Amino acid sequence: MPLPDHYTGVAGHSHEGAPAAVQAGVLLVNLGTPTSPTAAAVRPYLAEFLGDRRVIDYPRWQWWPILYGVILRVRPKRSAHAYARIWDERGSPLRYLSEALAAALQAELDRRQPGTLRVALAMRYGEPSVAHTIEQLQREGVRRLLVLPLYPQYSATSTGSVIDAVADALKTLRWPPELRLVNDYHDDPAHIEALAQGIEHWWMANGRGEKLLLSFHGIPERYVRLGDPYAEQCRRTAQRLRERLQLGEADMVISFQSRVGRERWLQPYTDATVRRLAADGVRKLDVACPGFAVDCLETLEEIAMQNRDFFTAAGGETLRYIPALNDGAEQVASLAALIRRHLGGWPEGGA
Repeated sequence: MPLPDHYTGVAGHSHEGAPAAVQAGVLLVNLGTPTSPTAAAVRPYLAEFLGDRRVIDYPRWQWWPILYGVILRVRPKRSAHAYARIWDERGSPLRYLSEALAAALQAELDRRQPGTLRVALAMRYGEPSVAHTIEQLQREGVRRLLVLPLYPQYSATSTGSVIDAVADALKTLRWPPELRLVNDYHDDPAHIEALAQGIEHWWMANGRGEKLLLSFHGIPERYVRLGDPYAEQCRRTAQRLRERLQLGEADMVISFQSRVGRERWLQPYTDATVRRLAADGVRKLDVACPGFAVDCLETLEEIAMQNRDFFTAAGGETLRYIPALNDGAEQVASLAALIRRHLGGWPEGGA
């Protein structure tokens, strides 16, 4: 008796007659979000996220008791409270802002090359999953796929994990599509220009603070020692942005946020940095987060709320968060150019 077929085929495929029109797909992938700001919804999301070996690389026998015995008993309620502070009638900002960015990119690519590219959005953790979205693209006839993780700087904990998810999804397909991956775009000139214009436009509307702090998501220092290029790429983004904005060394500083656990993470830490700047006499501090394509919990709650409170408690007057590029024209144009460049050589690559 034959074994059951565990591969997914292409819907409607026929070996007879003219082949179906071939279309290229662009898969945007962001981190993900729980479905609601409740402990019950946050728990499975955190279990998937913190259970990823790319994120936490401790041996399972060591990490599982900590994750399931301690963290998933305590952290979901605390995280749910944080999510509730930024949740609105549209839902999770990361979800609806990522969807808006995908829609804007689809419109921009259609404007230049109507009907040749299909833009889809997946989440590394939660829904829509990478596997489900790739399967759906395949059923729609996509035979060439460009994967664009929405992480400007590469880290094994983020982009590397997306690559794992894509590879796992392709294993289930009987006829996988041709594949290309964008590893990073941390120093892409169009991206740096988009970041600079976003900050400049915000300053034009709101005035300029005494200093600009660039806060990047952190990772354990041990990962960098093992070869992760993330810290170097963050600093290169900051340097390119400083040069473009024509800021002096003292006018812009960088830091790293969102550390967890007892390991030493990339420094300086954001919470310690905002306190130090306030103690040093800075009264008005502007903060941007160039590691995030769209606003999310880490920018809207951790920076704009938590670190604002740390800054004022240490003597500062106001910490002002400069929004992410989101689906603004600057980011849409820069990512569309990046996509077209990476499609070069494919029929859908255009001129």
